[in-house]
Amino acid sequence: MRCTHCGAIIPDDQVVCPECGAEVQIVPDYNPLDDVLAREVKGSVEGATRQIQTDDIRRYRRDDRTKNVNSTRILSPEERSRIRDRKRAGGQRMSGKGTVRGTAEMRGQRRNTSELRAQKKNTSEMRDQRRNTDELRRSRQNTDEQRRARQQKRLEAAKRKRRNLLITLFLLLALIIAGVYLVYQNSYTSMINKGYRAIQSGDYDQAESYFDRAVRKDRSKPDAYTGYAEMYIDQGDLESAEDVFLSAIETQPTNAQLYEAAIAFYMDTEQPEKVSALLEDCEDESVLSTVSEYVSSAPVFSPEEGTYNEVQEITITSETGGDIYYTTDGTDPTAETGTKYEQPVLLQTEGNIEIRAIAVNSNGIPSIVSSASYIIEFPIENAPAVTPSTGQYTEPAQITITVPEGYTAYYTMDGSTPDPESSSTRKYTGPVDMPENTQTIFNAILVNDQNGKATEVTTRNYITTD
Repeated sequence: MRCTHCGAIIPDDQVVCPECGAEVQIVPDYNPLDDVLAREVKGSVEGATRQIQTDDIRRYRRDDRTKNVNSTRILSPEERSRIRDRKRAGGQRMSGKGTVRGTAEMRGQRRNTSELRAQKKNTSEMRDQRRNTDELRRSRQNTDEQRRARQQKRLEAAKRKRRNLLITLFLLLALIIAGVYLVYQNSYTSMINKGYRAIQSGDYDQAESYFDRAVRKDRSKPDAYTGYAEMYIDQGDLESAEDVFLSAIETQPTNAQLYEAAIAFYMDTEQPEKVSALLEDCEDESVLSTVSEYVSSAPVFSPEEGTYNEVQEITITSETGGDIYYTTDGTDPTAETGTKYEQPVLLQTEGNIEIRAIAVNSNGIPSIVSSASYIIEFPIENAPAVTPSTGQYTEPAQITITVPEGYTAYYTMDGSTPDPESSSTRKYTGPVDMPENTQTIFNAILVNDQNGKATEVTTRNYITTD
């Protein structure tokens, strides 16, 4: 077939001219009813010969090949002229034949008319199919566009939601931070920190103001009192620093944290001996349990202080253990100045003796000083017994003195009072011979070996004759 535009040969399986690119126009084959039905089918034929898509033509040819194999073909202008000429010649020949032939031809025309109507119907169905296909394609396209539009809207809405959420979270976080900052600036901890910074800068009035505000916020916490003490320590006033803790403990005697803070102050300022004095007045068992490692019990003496008439051995103990140090000269002992207790203290001289002692626990905390006074008074024996008794003797005899344990006897034979320091006094070591043919005044005493006290004098008068 040839292209109606450029006259080039178009292969049967092509619907587009390979030379000029024009689409092939499909027209029906000639039949005798063209003139009769020309007006009737003109609109249908024109609609059927409009340019259509290549894929639609191919599909249409495949579907209708068995139904209308001769319904359409491509005609050139010369072919259409020849067909019209044959049509005219055939019409003339048909006019000279009989009625039977004319009837047959009419039947053929009716058959062709039926086929043309079928072709028209097929053409209409194909046009409806193309229309439905176009509508479906447009519907799908619109659906895709609507889906993309909805998806785009959802994405934009999600972005706006995320943006609004982030803004809300940021504002909320900023409010929280601002609130926390404001709360902290007026908090107990902030007052303490500001007070210490004021101490470092030497502004003690400002430091005192901050610590005072902290105490008003919470009087039970020890940090503010420790800050007060640090302020006084920095100025070299340990007494005022100590008073801070003692005053607080006086109003809160069951606050273990205050006791711990005060103990820390004593340890930091090298005053461990004051820890026991602090805890001595504490009557709260829970506090004592909390600070038990700093408790050092005062020593206990046995036997108890009092007056004794014989030598005494004094033992010293402490409930909390540790080392014990004591003195007997009336001074307060320390680990440096006292005598370390290792065995009982022996009291073997008469007099009033005061023993003072401390106990130092395993943490180096000395107890308060405890003391006990002992009075030792040894008993005085009566005047010693001397035999024989006073009298006149014809024969000399031996003079004996009864000496009790713990005593030493002294005597004189010239009538003087015995004195251990005098040269005329003799120490009694055994019986003394009575002088012959003379009168002798014999005096004797007993001296306590422990205290040196002497008894009354025993006097004997002896006269010996032949």
